[in-house]
Amino acid sequence: MTAKTIMIQGATSDAGKSALATGLCRLLARRGVRVAPFKPQNMALNSAVTADGGEIGRSQAVQAQACGVEPHTDMNPVLLKPNSHTGSQVIIQGRAIGNMEARGYHGYKPIAMKAVLASHARLAEQYQCIVAEGAGSPAEINLRDGDIANMGFAEAVDCPVILVADIERGGVFAHLAGTLALLSESERARVVGLVINRFRGDPGLLKTGVDWLENHTGKPVLGVLPYLYDLHLEAEDSMGLDKPGGASGGGDKLRVVAPAAPRVSNHTDFDPLRLHPQVDFTLVRAGQPIPPADLIVLPGSKSVLADLAWLREQGWEEAIRRHLRYGGKVLGICGGLQMLGRKLHDPDGLEGEPGSGDGLGWLDMETTLAPEKRLTRMRGRLTLDDAEAAGYEIHMGVSSGPALERPAVRFDDGSDDGARSEDDQIFATYLHGVFDEPAACQAILRWAGLREPEALDYPALREANIDKLADMLERHLDLEPIRRWLPSSESGRRV
Repeated sequence: MTAKTIMIQGATSDAGKSALATGLCRLLARRGVRVAPFKPQNMALNSAVTADGGEIGRSQAVQAQACGVEPHTDMNPVLLKPNSHTGSQVIIQGRAIGNMEARGYHGYKPIAMKAVLASHARLAEQYQCIVAEGAGSPAEINLRDGDIANMGFAEAVDCPVILVADIERGGVFAHLAGTLALLSESERARVVGLVINRFRGDPGLLKTGVDWLENHTGKPVLGVLPYLYDLHLEAEDSMGLDKPGGASGGGDKLRVVAPAAPRVSNHTDFDPLRLHPQVDFTLVRAGQPIPPADLIVLPGSKSVLADLAWLREQGWEEAIRRHLRYGGKVLGICGGLQMLGRKLHDPDGLEGEPGSGDGLGWLDMETTLAPEKRLTRMRGRLTLDDAEAAGYEIHMGVSSGPALERPAVRFDDGSDDGARSEDDQIFATYLHGVFDEPAACQAILRWAGLREPEALDYPALREANIDKLADMLERHLDLEPIRRWLPSSESGRRV
């Protein structure tokens, strides 16, 4: 058995490819199709740990949930994690192989393509359908040579493509028509339909534009998808931080702030805080004043020493010192834990220039970066209220010191994680996703000063949002023009 593959590509970055792919995965799964997500190449600082102990983009993990299957490294065979303006850590089929500058990676692409095609072939033997997602735009002229993320992949596996554009950005007809105009003849031929995303208002008002687009391009418009208010899906890539973030304040809410450092990773850790009705969450960017807070969260980082230098330049060290002096609480996650120690060592230059630096010094511990990355899912209990906790670890640091004798988490396998300060003002852990578990989130918010925190079932909320996407596609996406590329359900019923 070989799966049928259909690919979602975008006229621009953030056109809605991930959301459309996620909704389509759930829609097909509902109809009895064994479906899997796939993204050949992803550039993202938000990642997840898979069942086979590797690392993939967070969006593909969410899409796997939409399919009702466990995430696997084959679902995102190439993951690039930016650690400078011109370079990234390169992860192939879940494992980091080293850092590459952009020019060096361009030469590596033929090797990466072999991994992409091997992963796709394995998935194609296990599933009936693969919903693939492109990256950025297929019409980036400077990236066409050796492309593995968009049309290069689609041509290699001979799959049809749906092209989506975001009307919120303006110029949606130019985006779609212009993208098609810049494709080669064979690439244009495999585009089977167009989708206009995030439309507000009466879609009838678009009819003249849709008619023109279909006549001009010869491609059917498969749907005008409405803007979904209050839809939450975890952000895929580093560009997600460019969007406005933070809730508006309320008198009885717990005030939580976090720095948006240049290489912040897995900022999806904050999502349960953004959505919690009793939390006023603020993400503080460069040059913004640091507001008063009850809890400061130091997030993960792809370049800990560089981000720590940025924190100092932005005045965070003094702000945290003042915050602690007046009884405030500080929580560090992964790189944030490492920053709170006395020293950070990167002898091999894994995240930048080789060397060492002073940490913030509020925990008696130090961290040395090592080539072997720890990738694991863990379950256990917080040492706060003995609350059940679950999440995943993604880090290259090995921490040691007396502070770790007062752990933050005790795992079910008997190991301990993180540290709590003697005065109980600092709680630090390597566990990403620590707020996802309702009991753990409640315990941390209570520790931070919220008297009666409500339980926010974040996993259930994510599931509801995936269903919301699929429901919308049921109403607004016309599958008829692409039905011949889609498989029957296992019962034989046509999708």
